Amino acid sequence: MSDLTDLYQTVILDHNKRPRNRGKPPAANRVATGDNPTCGDSCTVYLQLDGGRIADIGFEGSGCAISQASASLMTTRLKGKTAAEAAADYEQFRHIVTTGEQPEEFDELAAFAGVHAYPARIKCATLSWHAALEALRNGRPSSAA
Repeated sequence: MSDLTDLYQTVILDHNKRPRNRGKPPAANRVATGDNPTCGDSCTVYLQLDGGRIADIGFEGSGCAISQASASLMTTRLKGKTAAEAAADYEQFRHIVTTGEQPEEFDELAAFAGVHAYPARIKCATLSWHAALEALRNGRPSSAA
């Protein structure tokens, strides 16, 4: 295994074992849930929108290491972004997991480039992203969760 592959595995395992931003932020005002019936992953994303930006973001759920690590990394990436910036980041991430290309500017998220070799896992990697975008577009108030 190459050093880069080892690094990518380390990043995914670290975020799976020690997820960042797990839980509902205290002032969350939007929420959406995504489920992957293929492998049983489930992810609820909570957002605190303030002035058109994601002031805070968190997630809850269960699933495979790829889905949980992706959710963790996604929350660190999207905090402070606008809806348009979040959508652009999703498109770049989707490109990474579907093509295997590793743009430099995407740092740790490039760890998911290997997912492209396992098409069934692409849904695992993108589940939390879809939930976050749904929360931005049509998410119900978090008090309804």
